[in-house]
Amino acid sequence: MTKEQIFQGFTNLNVLVIGDLMIDAYTWGKVTRISPEAPVPVVNATKKEIRLGGAGNVVRNLVSLGAKPYVVSVVGADEMGKSLKDLLQNEGVEVRGIVTDATRPTTVKERIIAGSQQLLRIDSEVDSLVSEEIEKKLLEEVKTILPKIQVIIFEDYDKGVLSEDLIQAIISLAKTQGIPTVVDPKKRNFFAYSGVSLFKPNLSELKGGLGLTSDDLTDENLPKTVKKFKESQQMEGVFVTLSERGVYIDYKEDNAKIPAHIRQIADVSGAGDTVIAIAACALALGLPARQIASLANLGGGLVCESVGVVPISVEKLKSELVSK
Repeated sequence: MTKEQIFQGFTNLNVLVIGDLMIDAYTWGKVTRISPEAPVPVVNATKKEIRLGGAGNVVRNLVSLGAKPYVVSVVGADEMGKSLKDLLQNEGVEVRGIVTDATRPTTVKERIIAGSQQLLRIDSEVDSLVSEEIEKKLLEEVKTILPKIQVIIFEDYDKGVLSEDLIQAIISLAKTQGIPTVVDPKKRNFFAYSGVSLFKPNLSELKGGLGLTSDDLTDENLPKTVKKFKESQQMEGVFVTLSERGVYIDYKEDNAKIPAHIRQIADVSGAGDTVIAIAACALALGLPARQIASLANLGGGLVCESVGVVPISVEKLKSELVSK
């Protein structure tokens, strides 16, 4: 498949993102004095902003790639929940698959920044699993949307939307309809995704999830470690991001290690969201292992050149592919 066919193919994809939505909130200001009440800086706020976070950043990347995302998640019955839906609608994304749960707040991560220095982060969240009633509603939303979908992304931040039962129910539904499934895991559900098409941990998540040592993750031993995990979990593929070492993929009968591109790194925040969005779209188009890994690796590197969490620029990605 040519580069032009790949990017055109992205625009024909409907992608279901299910997982933990959140708001990234920012307060910028200046520090000119220390508080008389306690030895802490006083920040005079000059600007406030809210952005899509968590699974929402994967959605933003999918929009940038030209795909059409559908979202199934949970928000609270609060102002931030309304704001989160507004942000999604501003991206042209339907919000009918988002269930409101009045028993929990919308997850918000608020950062207090003075100049270029982050002084404090305040997390407002409940990370216990949603109730059985809410889980049933989520599954019904998935069933309603599924006939339109070419690939599913599980975006798991351990905030309670995804339980093992819900995960396995969706994987089973996807298999009966021939829809590939891609996972960005966290620790709580690390072993809940047996049978998925592509499991994408970073090196730290793989090490923590499997209780590995650094020796298990050397370039020499990583292929054996990944292959053993893939086979034990009956997955089609495992795709590990290795930070400055690049990426490693073991998918179907092929495997490849792709080195990182040398770049001026400004901020690694959000790179994993870009990687999984690109990998899922490439998988849905039926691309081979090396092409999936190369394209996702390139996109993840590109967003690291920008400060803050930003979605991939598809024009920049195309330009880089032409120059490679």
